[in-house]
Amino acid sequence: MPGSLEARHGTARRPDRPVAHRRPDGVTDASIDAVGKLSAALEVVEHARGHLYAFHRLCGTADRELREAVQAIRAAGHAELADDIDRTLVGRDVAAGRWTFQLVEDYDANYWEVFRDANKVARESVGNSPSHVFEAEMKHNEQTS
Repeated sequence: MPGSLEARHGTARRPDRPVAHRRPDGVTDASIDAVGKLSAALEVVEHARGHLYAFHRLCGTADRELREAVQAIRAAGHAELADDIDRTLVGRDVAAGRWTFQLVEDYDANYWEVFRDANKVARESVGNSPSHVFEAEMKHNEQTS
């Protein structure tokens, strides 16, 4: 395929674009870095939350399939086995006294919401700094050089 990548796809340089999120006046690199670290930690918490919701959904799918399996075992003439599995496993807690929806609710109320609030308070305390200032400045620097 002849031609340069730039000729084929265009340039990444955008010197005419302003910074997407402006750093508040007087806010230092150290403050942006520190609040950015907290925001990065929050992103990991968000990722973990997604996995927790996936776990919740997967367990729900397993429960539905378990009920279908118990019905199939019963229909195949193994009523005693089906009853044993039903009594032992159908409706069982995934953690002591809890189903997955309760794990999700507790995580959200006792960790995720608190983490999000801490991030918001930190950004407000550092000059009402918008999120992703570091990334916005990096984008601007890379596109204007």
